[in-house]
Amino acid sequence: MLCAMTLSIMTANLNGIRAAQRKGFFEWLEERRPDVLCIQETKAQRAQLEGGPYFPAGYHAAFADAERKGYSGVAVYSLREPDSYHEGLGLPEIDREGRWLEARFGNLSVVSFYMPSGSSGEHRQGIKDAFMEPLLERLGAMAADGREYVIGGDWNIAHTWRDLRNWRSNRKNSGFLPHEREWMDRLLGEAGFVDAFRQVNDADDEYTWWSFRGQAWANNTGWRIDYQITTPGIGARVRDSHIHRADRFSDHAPLTIEYDWPD
Repeated sequence: MLCAMTLSIMTANLNGIRAAQRKGFFEWLEERRPDVLCIQETKAQRAQLEGGPYFPAGYHAAFADAERKGYSGVAVYSLREPDSYHEGLGLPEIDREGRWLEARFGNLSVVSFYMPSGSSGEHRQGIKDAFMEPLLERLGAMAADGREYVIGGDWNIAHTWRDLRNWRSNRKNSGFLPHEREWMDRLLGEAGFVDAFRQVNDADDEYTWWSFRGQAWANNTGWRIDYQITTPGIGARVRDSHIHRADRFSDHAPLTIEYDWPD
């Protein structure tokens, strides 16, 4: 499919692609060179990035921009040019925020996905809740369509108590609400998808997001809300995973999964 027998896919919520660039993200990317990179929260339209250092040599890049400037947005970078790109889910309220971009390589689809957050208040939580059921239906149909999928992104839900440090005090907070965790149970159960990270790493205290407040980063008081959710075929081929914490490009850490996948 892509380059070699080992397929490296990275997902990273950059909380602003321009801010992450100023913190050295693209220099670091040149060292790592994943086969595919899924970015969330670009917070920029592609036209604002042209001519800047946002297009590393050798990478093909596509963006799904939010209509509102400086908000949301996802991107997919790949060393191999995809056969095609598919933007959005056909849900206007979600699609206008730039939250879904699929790149197809043969029978494999790699998606950059950014789940709405409900942490800012009841209105946004309501939008998130209204989206989750049609999304699960869509994902169920995808699982049955014969393609393999890797959906990398910020899912804005910690699945179990092991996926955040202070789980007891967060049971009434967005991202760890009972119905959100039950939705993840269904995604990884009846819908047939796989949490790729947990295929090879069953350790506690493995997080991908830390608040900028207080000493959350230093004390590892985090949440694991960035995932690569896959169909079972490629999910069974996970060989390694890594959360990069040596640098802080964002309030999220890049998550890389390596798969044994035919060229």
